[in-house]
Amino acid sequence: MTTTSARILVVDDEKLIRWSVSERLQRSGYDVIAAESGEEALQNLAAQAPDLLLLDVRLPGIDGLATLQRALEMHPDVAVLMMSAHSTVDIAVEAMKHGAIDFLVKPFPFQVLDAAVERALATARTRRQIQALTTERRGAPKAAAALVGRSAAIEQVRTMAARLAGSDATTLLIEGESGSGKEVVARAVHFGSARAERPFLQVNCAALPEHLLESELFGHERGSFTDAHALKRGLFESAEGGTVMLDEIGDLHPGGQAKLLRLLENKAFRRVGGVAELRADVRVLAATNVNLEERVAEGRFRADLFFRLNVVRIIVPALREHPDDIPLLAAHFIARFNQEMKRQVKGVNAAALEMLQAYRWPGNIRELRNVVERAFILHSGAEELRPEHLPPELRGAAPAQRRHEKHASGVPAEGLVLEDVEKKLIREALERASGNQSKAARLLGISRDTLRYRLKKHDLG
Repeated sequence: MTTTSARILVVDDEKLIRWSVSERLQRSGYDVIAAESGEEALQNLAAQAPDLLLLDVRLPGIDGLATLQRALEMHPDVAVLMMSAHSTVDIAVEAMKHGAIDFLVKPFPFQVLDAAVERALATARTRRQIQALTTERRGAPKAAAALVGRSAAIEQVRTMAARLAGSDATTLLIEGESGSGKEVVARAVHFGSARAERPFLQVNCAALPEHLLESELFGHERGSFTDAHALKRGLFESAEGGTVMLDEIGDLHPGGQAKLLRLLENKAFRRVGGVAELRADVRVLAATNVNLEERVAEGRFRADLFFRLNVVRIIVPALREHPDDIPLLAAHFIARFNQEMKRQVKGVNAAALEMLQAYRWPGNIRELRNVVERAFILHSGAEELRPEHLPPELRGAAPAQRRHEKHASGVPAEGLVLEDVEKKLIREALERASGNQSKAARLLGISRDTLRYRLKKHDLG
């Protein structure tokens, strides 16, 4: 929620004050609703919670303090700013004691109103963030447990995540295809670390235009650009002591790359439009589904930033590289959707499971989760997942895959040496890829690091 899109309920029995305050706030870009009594305010609150309640102390019928108490009973996180023309210390203290954020004495200049509204909304946002982070911390074991799988590939990722969680490393590069589970790995690192009690915040570098992304990461000063009506703290400032995950880091624009490098090198940054140096104690987890080395070679990513991020790297395998985990992952998602949708699906039958394991999963674990969720939604009465519950691309994949495997895995009568076959396939892939290891790895359906390991193993480097 941006500050200017906040919803404000103005409650005052004096028509002129109610109109002038509402008009001022609307001109500032807020969504404003007005009420002339406590009873009308409570009716509005019952219909929809505002972000801020601007409330007069003296009202006909239910007075302001009683309205304040009932409003907070209905919506505990609504911000309340009290107003009164008869200010005394006792009234202000009483209002604060009952949950008001601030107190304005009428008449007040509009500049005072503007500042008080901005402060109240900022306080309310902080309270909501703390509540969200508290809820997320309660779910920390769930985040770590979501790294599902017993294959050697996943065990390697799990072990590396645990080591990094216990280390002081402040940067980590997580590579993997879209949907392979990079965010799950990042959460496992954060919630297994000494920073678990601090915020875990993330942003997709490809999802926001340049000026908004810099503001999201580093914050901005009031008036630094059009619509910057209030000071904004960015992710690095808000995540102090915690972790920031930068997803799709390969799409970070050049200006953002320079600022990020400075932050990583000096632990310092400036808000957009600001001159003050701000310190940042955060762990940066950068995730990418593209080859950053190729981006560096193409001039699209700073080499110095790549080397700074690439201190420690975790490669998250594509699902086709650990198909033995598919039954366990399917069971994990079935249990999850059973809980969320109040269902009692018992599992996957043998024919459907064969189809799941035969499919190549270009969308990786995310695609598997979506397939299971689709089956839950479209076949609500089913006790188990069967072939007819799967989408057409999966039902058509198994026979073709089996035919391919039968052709490819035929063993001649005289036998063969498996390592020779592997070396031959690697050479062919490198030839087709003109020596480009990343392309060759994609042709073989393995990660670049796995290919490098096998090149060294067979002395093909």
